Amino acid sequence: MKVILQKPVDNLGAPGEVVEVKNGYARNFLFPRGLAVQASKGAVRHAESLQAAEARRTSAHKGEAETLAAQLSALQITFAERAGEDGKLFGSVTPAEIADEITRIGGGVVVEKKTILIEEPIRAVGSHPVQVQLHPEVIVDLTVEVTAAE
Repeated sequence: MKVILQKPVDNLGAPGEVVEVKNGYARNFLFPRGLAVQASKGAVRHAESLQAAEARRTSAHKGEAETLAAQLSALQITFAERAGEDGKLFGSVTPAEIADEITRIGGGVVVEKKTILIEEPIRAVGSHPVQVQLHPEVIVDLTVEVTAAE
C-alpha cells in the first residue's frame, strides 16, 4: 500500500514522502497515530506541499543549530571528580552530566543528553573529545577536561 507520511517516522522517511508499506502496518500503526494517509492524486499534491514545508523547517533549524554551535565551541567544560591514584575515576562522567554542565555554564544554552555523542562514559582523568549533534549536518567537537578532586 502506498502512503504519504505526515510526520517523520524512524527507518521509513520524512513528511511528504510517498512510501510503500504493508497493509497491516499502515492500518494498525501509521493511520491511527496520524503518521500517514493513503496516497491518492489529491494527497500527492498535498505531499509536495508537506515536503516544501519540511525543507523550510529543516533549513531554519540548521541555521539555529549553526548559531548554537558557535556558542558551544567557545565553552570550556571541566569536571572535578574523585579519582584514585592511577587517575581512574570512582564514578564516571555521563552525557547527562555533560549536558547539565553545558546548560549551567552556557548562559541559557540547553542541550539534551541524547545529542551528546560519546562511545562510553568518561572514567579517567584527562582531556576527552566529545561531539554534540545539534542537527544531522551540524556536529560540534568539544573537549571535556576531567581533573582529580581533592
